[in-house]
Amino acid sequence: MRRLLFLTFYLHWVENSYSLNNGLALTPPMGFMTWQRYRCTIDCEDFPDECISDKLIRKIADAMVDGGYLRAGYEYLVIDDCWLEKERNNLGYLQEDRSRFPHGMVSLIEYVHSKGLKFGIYENYGNKTCAGYPGIIDNVKRDINMFAEWGIDYIKVDGCYYNGYNYQKGYEDVKTRLNLTGRPIVYSCSYPAYEDELSYPTDFETLAENCNLWRNFEDIDDSWGSVTGILDYFALKQEHIAKYAGPGHWNDPDMLLIGNYGLSYDQSKVQMALWAILAAPLLMSTDLTAIRPEHKEILLNPAIIKVNQDPLGIQGLRVFRNKGIEVWTRKVMPTAGDEYSYAVAVYSRRTDGMRVLFSIPLQRIGLNNPRGYVIQDLYGLEDWAGVYLPTSNLTVRVNPTGVVFVKATALS
Repeated sequence: MRRLLFLTFYLHWVENSYSLNNGLALTPPMGFMTWQRYRCTIDCEDFPDECISDKLIRKIADAMVDGGYLRAGYEYLVIDDCWLEKERNNLGYLQEDRSRFPHGMVSLIEYVHSKGLKFGIYENYGNKTCAGYPGIIDNVKRDINMFAEWGIDYIKVDGCYYNGYNYQKGYEDVKTRLNLTGRPIVYSCSYPAYEDELSYPTDFETLAENCNLWRNFEDIDDSWGSVTGILDYFALKQEHIAKYAGPGHWNDPDMLLIGNYGLSYDQSKVQMALWAILAAPLLMSTDLTAIRPEHKEILLNPAIIKVNQDPLGIQGLRVFRNKGIEVWTRKVMPTAGDEYSYAVAVYSRRTDGMRVLFSIPLQRIGLNNPRGYVIQDLYGLEDWAGVYLPTSNLTVRVNPTGVVFVKATALS
């Protein structure tokens, strides 16, 4: 009997240690992350409203609730790099910058939780973080246990200043420690992006067992060129990486730029649509207290959020490209027998100053339900007249660097 109890305990320990299996992120995480908008601003004297601080995080928390973002599903508030002191304390523990976080991190986390939000934190599997603050590589057990005691709900682990070659092993160690805390914590991994940069093959099957989401490619910058570069990467790699996305584990093309400086209104609509197609985490990074109404409307669009959060969790693919026009599709609910409904994004890379007339048979982009589809414009929230059969043409006019985004619901 004792041996049976020991075996049961051992198998339970193995299961919980070697597979993340935390039941979290069954749809792509939604929330806010500080990096893209606020970077590593630590000068609170000259930039009091933008520096990484207790004041900023509380302001963002208030704006997420008051602006309706939490109600729409944006539940995680994640502080990125530069929240730390440059040195650990005399007991070897990480410590928040005491001038910028005078009430301590636990107090801040409690405030975020009091608003109904969940709190995320940043660290780095390396000797130091990307901005030069202490890393966790030699202190994984100590640091993860401390974070769990603080009450975090999400952790992003970056990969700067790692002097080894086996990223996977280090990130598996972090995963094991997260499991052993017993606290449900979403785990965001960055090592595939570093392995890709080094032309080192990532074991995606193991990655999907270790992490809830992972960064595949370089950091996003506040520009159309950065967005299109990421989309090109995902299209190039789609046959290899898309199959590993699904409930609990997602490819992450990085933060939403919507509301910042670098994207036009049309380009902002492209990013939201394509991130929904990619089943991407939706992590805003903008000043929510000053966002323009048209950008807020994009971020809160309920039909597009529903596509992103589709419970099937199937990552979409680029299925057509010609003369600067691309078509991306994603299989979504509801199904009609063996046939899926589809989200369809037609987006233009063209800059020639004229709306492009584009037409393509539905069956050419994989929509083959013999009973047809009804189509809704997800930005206009208008239903198109009639039933569209596989032989019917999808005909649209697309703005330069713009998108037409529709849902084709399969008929039974």
